[in-house]
Amino acid sequence: MRLKGALAGMILAGAAMGQAAWAACSDGTVSLRGDWGQLRFSVDVADDDASRSRGLMFVEEMARSAGMLFVFDPPRSVSFWMKNTLIPLDMIFTDRTGTVVRVHSNAIPGDLTGIPGGEGIYTVLEINGGLAERYGIAPGSQMQHPVYGDQAAWPCE
Repeated sequence: MRLKGALAGMILAGAAMGQAAWAACSDGTVSLRGDWGQLRFSVDVADDDASRSRGLMFVEEMARSAGMLFVFDPPRSVSFWMKNTLIPLDMIFTDRTGTVVRVHSNAIPGDLTGIPGGEGIYTVLEINGGLAERYGIAPGSQMQHPVYGDQAAWPCE
């Protein structure tokens, strides 16, 4: 699997891009916002059983601005583990609207302990371990991506 490294990178609000750029949505990017500002990640989307099962297994390094977005349609109770995962990851769990409901920080590579997201999980964004805390991503933050459609708390424009 090839992660799309530096499409736009991770950019804080008010930096090099204007507000109009934040409104743009694409399958290959996820934007997040909260009272801390805004971020953007280049993502691969895992929306079928095979790609969700593989996830980020065997990935030795990942660009700071990259991640993987797991989609569960319909929303459900999900649990992740770190089998064959070589790098620490943060897992950001959202509901159907793209609102963050749980963040698990620094999942331990290779650990087989289940990491539950809770009920009604629609997406999970995996990013490099420690970034969620570093940037303030927490429950209540919002994600923007076309997958949320007309139910999005932060709709694509």
